[in-house]
Amino acid sequence: MATKQTEHAPAVAPSPPEAHGRHWAFTTMGIAVILGLCYWGELVLAVMMVSALLAFILAPVVDLLMRMRLPRGVAAAIAVLLLLSVLASVVYFSYNQAVALLQDLPKYAAKIRDEMTSFRKQAESLEVLNAEQEKGVVHVRTATTWTEVLTRGFGSASQGILAASFVPFLVYFMLTWHQHVRSATVMLFSLKNRNTAYVTLGLISAMIRSFMVGNLLISLFIGTVSTLVFWALHVPFFYFVGFISGFLSLVPYMGILLAMAPPIFVSIGHVSSQEVFYMALTVAGLHLIALNVLYPKFLGNRLQLNPLAVTMAALLWAWLWGGIGLILAIPITAAMKIVFDHVDSLKRYGAWLGE
Repeated sequence: MATKQTEHAPAVAPSPPEAHGRHWAFTTMGIAVILGLCYWGELVLAVMMVSALLAFILAPVVDLLMRMRLPRGVAAAIAVLLLLSVLASVVYFSYNQAVALLQDLPKYAAKIRDEMTSFRKQAESLEVLNAEQEKGVVHVRTATTWTEVLTRGFGSASQGILAASFVPFLVYFMLTWHQHVRSATVMLFSLKNRNTAYVTLGLISAMIRSFMVGNLLISLFIGTVSTLVFWALHVPFFYFVGFISGFLSLVPYMGILLAMAPPIFVSIGHVSSQEVFYMALTVAGLHLIALNVLYPKFLGNRLQLNPLAVTMAALLWAWLWGGIGLILAIPITAAMKIVFDHVDSLKRYGAWLGE
């Protein structure tokens, strides 16, 4: 007797193009959710990121104090107090210099007023986005200013002060509990991935520490050279604006413009146009030396980001978090690249970000 074979139809699997389309759809949705969380949680996330960067700077100080037989909690407290003392000294010195500058302003207030009036008229002509003529009335809507973009995320002064008040406490607890946090973070992964997670966290820590120390050293170098040049050009308050210009020069994308603003402002009415040209040439030259010589030497091996990725990251994080996002764009992107390089499914994105 012939037996009848029953054929079971296999389950219909989605075609490769359909599966590929679903994969990209879920990826796009995930990226949108992450960007939304970053946008709406900008204040909290930015404060946490700044605290983490400061903790990485203070970690060697804590290690040094612990070698002197001090408990970790005491060493972390001393390190945070040292940081607050340095910041208070900088604020006090800056305040005194600003007061002296304001007292000196009347000597050349007319020239500054003329320059600012001319600049404001040009800026207002550029800020006009839309003018509608309705019944003889012109309605003008001005564009969002750079000040609003760079200060977004901190709102009012009270909100910024409240957010900043959390930084010392976050830094202290990050210094005292970093071993626990790192071990607990590794334990979140499956057993086979824990070694990769441990190595990745170590590389991110080393990258951030190198980034902060390298930027500090480069800023001090540029600030010292700028101060000497400004002194030779008889720039008022050269010892004050020189270091400010040096630190502002390393702000991604807008560094060269920000670095030129303080010396040019205090030089109005005091130096000739030729000296202003030499001053601007010095700032631009130091900026280029920092980007093309010092940055690759001190940070190139750690960051390994191509210029296009850095520029796009600066634009994205400046849009998300304003000025603080512009400063944090490089370490965040470099940390993302390290993660991508150690996850098989994301290595192609790490290669795109790399050099």
